Amino acid sequence: GASQDSGEGKQLTLTQLDDYNDEFVAGAKNQLATLTISRDSYSNALENRYSYLQHPPVFSHKLSIDPPITNQKSSGRCWIFACLNMLRLPMMQRYKLEELELSQPYLFFYDKLEKSNWFLENVLATLDEELDGRVVQFLLTDPINDGGQFDMIVALLEKYGVVPKEAYPETFHTSNSREMDALITSKLREFAKQLRQAHAAGADVEALRARKRGMLGEVHRVLAVSLGRPPEKITWAFRDKNKQFHEFRDVTPQDFYRTHVQVDCTRLVSLINDPRNAYMRKYTVQYLGNVAEAAGVRYVNLPIADMKEYAAAVIQSGRPVWFGCDVGKFRSNARGLLDPQVIDYRAAFDFGFDTTKADRLQYGESAMTHAMLLTGVHIEDGKPVRWRVENSWGDGSGNKGYLTLTDAWFSEFVYQVVLDRDDLPQHVVDVLDQEAVALPPWDPMGALAQ
Repeated sequence: GASQDSGEGKQLTLTQLDDYNDEFVAGAKNQLATLTISRDSYSNALENRYSYLQHPPVFSHKLSIDPPITNQKSSGRCWIFACLNMLRLPMMQRYKLEELELSQPYLFFYDKLEKSNWFLENVLATLDEELDGRVVQFLLTDPINDGGQFDMIVALLEKYGVVPKEAYPETFHTSNSREMDALITSKLREFAKQLRQAHAAGADVEALRARKRGMLGEVHRVLAVSLGRPPEKITWAFRDKNKQFHEFRDVTPQDFYRTHVQVDCTRLVSLINDPRNAYMRKYTVQYLGNVAEAAGVRYVNLPIADMKEYAAAVIQSGRPVWFGCDVGKFRSNARGLLDPQVIDYRAAFDFGFDTTKADRLQYGESAMTHAMLLTGVHIEDGKPVRWRVENSWGDGSGNKGYLTLTDAWFSEFVYQVVLDRDDLPQHVVDVLDQEAVALPPWDPMGALAQ
């Protein structure tokens, strides 16, 4: 049988604390480390000079256009910004534009409304689950998170289209979403209680959906007041680089997407690198999505080397790549550099880290937190060494809005890239025909890019 726990070592004793203090005082460099670290951030004080000297922001292959950097401000809309930044590039080339920004607030409005419906439908799907069970409590945690997955923006684009930024610009609550999110979240939890109580009292699903219609009307009112009503038709007028005037009148957002954006986003495939699970398999995440009638979120799990190979080839062909990563790890804000060596924790604390990518996923240490665009790659001896990144934190961030991530950082902290089916070998495309393995709703592959 198992040995009995004697309880020895359970407490943090004062003697133990004295030993720690003695060890600290005896450490020759600890005083210097304290004087340095206590007055600045780790990323500044422990910045590894050799790391940034080794990886200058120079790339053998980069896109020919550098459009103005966008700024998501105090919101979690990076997944929308990165996608629309990707879609604007062929438009800028086709129409000979110096600058163009598509309206993230437009998709943000409909994402909030669709996520509210998605949440209430999940409430209806879990009426017989225990209220304090893990599934229902997870669904109640953050029902209209600003973040999203790539398949979710495809669902929005296919249903609602998109408009230029000037047709539906920012408001206070698109750029500072916390207050509006909190208000809608409070109402959604109240609605969840009402639906569960009505079900317990004998209401059938038709009656509950009739109540849901009124609930969504309240959410719509909050969005329309806070963000303004999205346009049903627009006029798009501009001058190109040659000073030629162009005007398109009475265009619906859906027509703008089909006629002017001209990218079939349904052909784009989300590739993930999840070393916990089998490669060359298709995955989904339970209860993850936004548009109820859409197909949901689908991933193809690939080794990281394959993901890099396919992404580098797309960049070399002159096109950007949407990707998702854990942007908070080993980042020098001052240098705009993401590299596992850029912050030297060992120099100050005498320790490193002994976890694999799979370990970090399993123990809650890492997941995808942010989406951006890959717009350049530096190839040496046929292999990528570093990657150029267009971010959406404004041009005062990083290197005038751009970041450099090293290939080593890509291996450890990039989780997803999105590529067209035509840019993938047939054996990878064929994985989409598999039955998807459903991961639980709290799985880190369900993390939303913000």
